[in-house]
Amino acid sequence: MSDIVPIRTALISVSDKTGLIEFCTALAGHGVKILSTGGTAKAIRDAGLAVTDVSDHTGFPEILDGRVKTLVPQVHGGILGRRGVAEHVAQMEEHNIAPIDLVAVNLYPFEATVARGAAFEDCIENIDIGGPAMIRSAAKNHESVAVLTLPAHYATILAELKAHGGTLLATRKTLAAAAYARTAAYDSAISSWFATQNGDTYPETFSFSGAKKQELRYGENPHQSAAFYAAAPARFGVATATQHQGKELSYNNYNDTDAAFECVAEFSEPAIVIVKHANPCGIATAANVADAWDAALACDPVSAFGGIVALNRTLDAVTAKKIAHGNFLTEVIIAPDATDEAKQFLAAKKNLRLLTTGGVPDPLATGVTFKSLAGGFLLQSRDAGRITPADLKIVTKRAPTPAEIEDLIFAFRAAKHVKSNAIVYAKNHATIGIGAGQSNRVDSARIAAWRGKAANLDFSSCAVASDAFFPFADGLEAAISAGATAVIQPGGSIRDAEVIAAADAAGITMVFTNMRHFRH
Repeated sequence: MSDIVPIRTALISVSDKTGLIEFCTALAGHGVKILSTGGTAKAIRDAGLAVTDVSDHTGFPEILDGRVKTLVPQVHGGILGRRGVAEHVAQMEEHNIAPIDLVAVNLYPFEATVARGAAFEDCIENIDIGGPAMIRSAAKNHESVAVLTLPAHYATILAELKAHGGTLLATRKTLAAAAYARTAAYDSAISSWFATQNGDTYPETFSFSGAKKQELRYGENPHQSAAFYAAAPARFGVATATQHQGKELSYNNYNDTDAAFECVAEFSEPAIVIVKHANPCGIATAANVADAWDAALACDPVSAFGGIVALNRTLDAVTAKKIAHGNFLTEVIIAPDATDEAKQFLAAKKNLRLLTTGGVPDPLATGVTFKSLAGGFLLQSRDAGRITPADLKIVTKRAPTPAEIEDLIFAFRAAKHVKSNAIVYAKNHATIGIGAGQSNRVDSARIAAWRGKAANLDFSSCAVASDAFFPFADGLEAAISAGATAVIQPGGSIRDAEVIAAADAAGITMVFTNMRHFRH
């Protein structure tokens, strides 16, 4: 069989009519017969182009409100028949089945229907049956048939028609792979929606899909390859971001930027989060983001160099100039929006990437998160847990003051985004010391204090948060030695009484949350 297959007959049925008329006009110019259905046929005919309704081609009418119109031998035989197999050719002639050389189908907009909150019945009616069947048939018989599932594919086919008079096998193979990826993603969206409708968070078979947004220069390290895929449901963040300037984001940039933006979303007040290697190294809230930047940077200015900065407010020029001052290096700034003046100022910083997302993610939203393992993955509900002052259980003789409660709540929300074992010191709505990722809580408490004091920050009468309980009194005692006088922790250790006694002996206040925030 020749590598080049001419296109004599094309079946076109599309929901997305972008570029449809231009494509059909070009096909007609090459003498291609066009078959179509419903609204697509009407659009082609209204443009003054010749089109044959599928029902006229098959001799069988559309029935059941259009649910059955292409699920007939004259369509699938024309797609699936192998041109180089004599028996297939003979059977097609015997049953008067004409070959179909190109199938251009994009599916009923099921995902968009779900996204707009349509009723159950509307979602069901937007599950395409004939479309996926034709796409899969054409992809299977790619040796003879070209299958298009996106308007972006039209130009490729037209270029090959012009250059070669038909489609190339390599192109048909590529389009077949894209076709199966599309039907797989479509089915994944349907199965996920159905599971949600049935209240089944963890079905027997779990599938998900993503659309490639960017192939990256490399992965975590230069010898690794990587790409970024966006997945449904949409969530404000790196997947919705517009990059205004700077070189392409790296794998580590994506990871760190996501961590920073998810953290800054925890706070309703104007906030800044600075992240380095997936861990916050400065978090603060203030009356405005410019003041929040000053307080966040003060926590650990050494680690902040070369970091990621996230805002939960529009980036203004004053804040932009503070973040990108002098020779201070910032890799990425991410914010829901930025003023024109801020963009203009940052445009001169060629190595700095500015991302705007259109909104801030909801920290209380439900959903699931993934973690890959060898041979599989872990699936869990998103950590949407949040502690309010009403949730606190005072376990010491001294109760916290209103000001201490504010810093305790702030510190515990910050600790939620720090790798375990996490210890966070806070004062006046800003972190002053962060200890992350240590094998024991004592070292986290000591490292956090050491870093904060190296930055000349005042630890006297500060608050401290632990993401999990203190298993012994030694971690608490390290925090007390650093200057902490108010402590927030989940509680639940078999030695809680020992830890409470140590707090009382030091005259500090301590509250339990009964909620842990491990982050591995």
